[in-house]
Amino acid sequence: MKYKTFKMGGVHPDDHKISRDVAIERFPIPGKVAISMAQHLGAPATPCVEKGDKVVVGQVIGTPTGFVSGFVHSSVSGTVTAVEPRADIVGNMVMHVCIDVEGDDYQEGIFTSDRIEREIKGSPEELLEKIKNAGVVGMGGATFPTHIKLAPPKDKKAEYLIINGAECEPYVTADDRLMREHPHEIVLGARIMARVLRVESIIIAIEENKPEAYDAITDACLRYVGIEVLQMKKKYPQGGEKQLIDACTGRRVPSGGLPIDTGCVVQNVATAYAVYQAVQKNRPLTERVMTVTGECLPAPKNFLVRIGTPLSEILAAVGGLPAEAVKVISGGPMMGKAVSNLDATTQKGSSCLLMLTAEQTSRKPETACIRCARCTQACPMGLEPWRLNRLGRAGDMAALEENKIYDCIECGCCQSTCPAHIPLLDVVRTSKADVMKIIRARAKK
Repeated sequence: MKYKTFKMGGVHPDDHKISRDVAIERFPIPGKVAISMAQHLGAPATPCVEKGDKVVVGQVIGTPTGFVSGFVHSSVSGTVTAVEPRADIVGNMVMHVCIDVEGDDYQEGIFTSDRIEREIKGSPEELLEKIKNAGVVGMGGATFPTHIKLAPPKDKKAEYLIINGAECEPYVTADDRLMREHPHEIVLGARIMARVLRVESIIIAIEENKPEAYDAITDACLRYVGIEVLQMKKKYPQGGEKQLIDACTGRRVPSGGLPIDTGCVVQNVATAYAVYQAVQKNRPLTERVMTVTGECLPAPKNFLVRIGTPLSEILAAVGGLPAEAVKVISGGPMMGKAVSNLDATTQKGSSCLLMLTAEQTSRKPETACIRCARCTQACPMGLEPWRLNRLGRAGDMAALEENKIYDCIECGCCQSTCPAHIPLLDVVRTSKADVMKIIRARAKK
């Protein structure tokens, strides 16, 4: 079989999927949770509960603020002990609702049975409202509110719904296990989103290193028409929206454009599963599958974790932080972020907790650029990272914008291939943020 892939750039890192054969295990309900109001892209939710309030699983505790925002629900049953700013995973002070757990009562109307509900009822508008009210966000890492992606502007027509099962980041196996263990729910979630978008064509894309997931999803699709399951080449960043659209349809997102400009909407497999739960079970997004892994960890795990669970409790459940671990990453090693606070709690986008050793994280001394162009060859967006690095260090914002730094997806391919060990991604990421501030300020004027 010839596997599909995107045409420009990319790298082939060792995938290190050491937890791929570990079944999903339900993590014990913690004694206390702290649920962030800023666990989706856009404006943080506004808390709608106060200290002393009693809450149950699925109850709204945060309401959207502005257009790009989302609902936040309690993942546990208990008493609100505080509504206060706390440090999140990367150290930012964010408003949290803290709850002491007392039992495990669910809000009325939520179905907790595992029976698969196949009949999809409701108009596209009604289904979209359910997804919005359930607080579903993109669970591949971006955490963009799903209801907004499923309601493109009237002048944009969706033709394809692409379900992203690539999971191209090394180490992470949460999506792989979800596809193996819950394929029917994922396919039903995809069909719900297709109905909302009014599209006839669904593509489910799965990397070649997940043959069991491919077989499970393919089998689950046999009873439906209009769904194509594609095997993708193992190549990073295969799971990037723009790269996946290119690989699946041959269409390219224009510079500065959005996926909908190509007639495509991309959603992660975990998002599809959350949509199924929201529509067919009336279950808001209160838990997610999370990989806990690393070569220094004796027994890697895939946990189903309640949102707001302290990272310290998750580490304690796998034997504590290994002595060899010098860095903990939230997410994968390519695009994940270093955890600065182990008392922080899980969020809707928490796909992985990765422990790395000194040998795996130490950077070699930076030397002079040798003009080898490896970074340019590796860039999946067709940029010239060596040039962006030079312009960024010089602070030339106009030239950075002219060289389309805003198209950078911050995948790290450039930095991983540089023989001079130049921190290309670090410089480009900071420079891109500065340029985007200028662009937004100009647009506001």
